[in-house]
Amino acid sequence: MTFNLHLFVASLVYATLGIVIFFVAFKLAQRFLPFDIVKELVEDDNVAVGIVMASVILGLAIIIASAIHG
Repeated sequence: MTFNLHLFVASLVYATLGIVIFFVAFKLAQRFLPFDIVKELVEDDNVAVGIVMASVILGLAIIIASAIHG
C-alpha cells in the first residue's frame, strides 16, 4: 500500500469545502428563521429545533457526498 499525496490533498480539500458549506448553511438558517437557533438549542433545550437542524445537516451531507462522488 503506497501513500498517494494527490488523493490525500483532494480529501482535505473536499473535507474543508464540506465544512465551509455547512457553516454557510447554518448562518443562512440563523438569518432567515424567525427564531434564534442557538438560544432555542442551548438555553431552552428545544428538542424539536435540534431534530430539524440534524435533518438539515444530514440532508446537506448526502448532497455534498453525492456531489463529490459524482
